[in-house]
Amino acid sequence: MIKIASIEETRRVEAAADANGLSYASMMEQAGTAAAQRALALIEGLDAPRITALIGQGNNGGDGLVAARVIAQQRPDALVRCYLLTRRDETDVNFKAVQDAGLLIAYSEDDHDNRVLRNMVASADLVLDAVFGIGARLPIKNDALKVLRGANQAIKDRRAFLPPETLIIPTQVVATPLAGLPRVLAIDCPSGLDCDTGALDANAIHADETVTFIAAKPGLLTFPGAAAVGRLSIAPLEMPVDLPELKALPHSLVDSVSVKNYLPSRALDSNKGSFGKALIVAGSVNYSGAAGLAAKAAYRSGAGLVTVGAPGPVISALAAGLLEATWMLLPHDMGVLAESAASMIYEQLEGYKALLLGPGWGQEETTGDLLKALLQKSEKMAARKNKRSMGFGLTKETDGAQDDKSLTLPPLVLDADALNLLAKIESWWSLLPPNSIITPHPGEMGRLAGIETSDVQSNRWQLVQQKAAEWNAIIVLKGAHTLIASPQGQVAALPFKTDALATAGTGDVLAGIIVGLLAQGMEPFEAAVCAGYVHGLAGEQAALRLGGGRGVMAGDVAEMVGLAFGLLS
Repeated sequence: MIKIASIEETRRVEAAADANGLSYASMMEQAGTAAAQRALALIEGLDAPRITALIGQGNNGGDGLVAARVIAQQRPDALVRCYLLTRRDETDVNFKAVQDAGLLIAYSEDDHDNRVLRNMVASADLVLDAVFGIGARLPIKNDALKVLRGANQAIKDRRAFLPPETLIIPTQVVATPLAGLPRVLAIDCPSGLDCDTGALDANAIHADETVTFIAAKPGLLTFPGAAAVGRLSIAPLEMPVDLPELKALPHSLVDSVSVKNYLPSRALDSNKGSFGKALIVAGSVNYSGAAGLAAKAAYRSGAGLVTVGAPGPVISALAAGLLEATWMLLPHDMGVLAESAASMIYEQLEGYKALLLGPGWGQEETTGDLLKALLQKSEKMAARKNKRSMGFGLTKETDGAQDDKSLTLPPLVLDADALNLLAKIESWWSLLPPNSIITPHPGEMGRLAGIETSDVQSNRWQLVQQKAAEWNAIIVLKGAHTLIASPQGQVAALPFKTDALATAGTGDVLAGIIVGLLAQGMEPFEAAVCAGYVHGLAGEQAALRLGGGRGVMAGDVAEMVGLAFGLLS
């Protein structure tokens, strides 16, 4: 997976790389060249494109100068211009190279009314934002504030102009189009975004794409700043593969190659028993669809057999449309799961490789008692096993146990109302089997942690890492750029931010994918990471199929799960 580094961590990695033979000058050349390649992709197909590079005074400005020079070299038909916030030292190698290449250079200090800036930006097809990079300090002040305001106004004015041909009704909808000309490419970080916290200055430049270097930055994956990033590209540069400062970074951005490598193989001579049995205890009379969505997603993830344990009214509602599932009729009280279902679940657990609790449960007291009974039995069984491992000679007569298998919970996923009911139990985390997976959205995370939802959103990275260790659980904190944390301190961020998943039931789909992968024998953290990635990819594919995220429903996402896995094969 791609590493995630704070500003301080990035600078430590750069210093270590420099000490190991990869000089700062070489890193700047590589960074600028990588930015140029992304820029060239954004202007591909445009005749005689015009590029304006906004150049700050630090290393980010140096990256921008390299990018401008490389673009000019590779697209001789392009008009490349540089607007500098401050005059560069004449001994600056990259500035001298731009001068020698004959690129037009303008200076902010000579442009008192921003007229030159506005003209250069408004007439551009592409704007390179190389003003601050990771070095921005908010709020933006003085001359830099003037430049950002001027650039933003020019971009707005240009995009407000609609020539007549743009009013033709298209015959084919293009998914997630760029905003229009000029396109904006941020180098390392959009200017005005705090790369550690995701805080965003009111005058920040919003990018269509951001190309960052060495590692992703947490602020690029944290809102509100993430809204200014656009598409995110990472250029790793030629970092030494064994650089300790880079390898030691605990946080990662999930990528498709890593997910593909995690997924279990599927032999051609396999059978349904090869891919495990998943039990999904879900649904109530008011929320019957949740069980169906989770079960379909579990099957689409490759599980060999999926059983749904549910009240009778839920089974009646779903059975005709979910032909592949098997069913476990559980005791219920007026259509909601009853406490007495716990014994039946334990009696029939043998052979199941994974268990999902919670989708569509509702929050009735009897269902809360069911959850408590399931977890308390599991806790007692763990205590008995621990005593046996320490040499105590317990018997069935002395411990009251039936058969170990009938009382041991398989790898466990808790979602939706199971989390809301869990939050009502004092010291609930002490009841969870180690490495259980919980999948809260921010509101549920707040209830579990006893804090406000706003506190969750303002402190996602630190909170999820802290609580995963404290609760000895794997946490999937849902939202744009979902975070997955392990008790060992790992935090993996997903690259997806899409409104296609902002609809009821998509969480049930995610939980179903997780339990399906657990049933196939995956380790819990890896199963959560892969499921989260596939879920996000399925959401994007559903939006592509329907022409945008607005019309996507959870069922559409479930239908795309198989395709998402196929794209990773």
